Amino acid sequence: MTLVKLAETWIDPSVRLRECKIGRQCEVLANSAMEYSTLGNFSYIGEYCTVADAQIGKFVAIANNVRIGAPNHPMARPSQHRITYCPEYYSSGAVRDLDFFAHRREDSVIIGNDVWMGHGAIILPGVTIGDGAVVAAGAVVSKDVEPYQIVGGVPAKTIRMRFSPEVGRQLQLIAWWDWSLDTIIERLADFQDEDVETFCAKWGNQ
Repeated sequence: MTLVKLAETWIDPSVRLRECKIGRQCEVLANSAMEYSTLGNFSYIGEYCTVADAQIGKFVAIANNVRIGAPNHPMARPSQHRITYCPEYYSSGAVRDLDFFAHRREDSVIIGNDVWMGHGAIILPGVTIGDGAVVAAGAVVSKDVEPYQIVGGVPAKTIRMRFSPEVGRQLQLIAWWDWSLDTIIERLADFQDEDVETFCAKWGNQ
């Protein structure tokens, strides 16, 4: 796999970007596409992913073949075909429905920090996924996901919570994803210890 280094971020040459903001030390792998989206620091996107109209936080891990912000068709119109909003594809004198696309931009996906999305997951427009959440492989997410909630299935439903509500609240208050890289590396042993309550007790009063 050949990658092109762009500042501190690695983006495969095959990736298609349109009006995106990519953070520091991110990675976007082969044959993925992003448009009208942001990708937070240290987040990575696997191969063959499509991301549209999304705001993605820091330290987000997105597996291969994930679709974020899959656009909806206008089901309330007499026809939901694209001829109603892209008529210029079929007639040179017709004008694109710009209001329809502006509405799509507004119906964005919001993804928090430290989120993991499994292979082939689909996130529908307008969904918010909280910090630390997990989306299982193949899930179709049509409703908001709480911080530290694990969801799966079609449509996605709660499997369990990663941590107790109190631990989840403490982790969000600590907001370790806003620490400097040097600080994270210095405290790496604490991240590698699976005693999350000790982590919260140690760093919750900083």
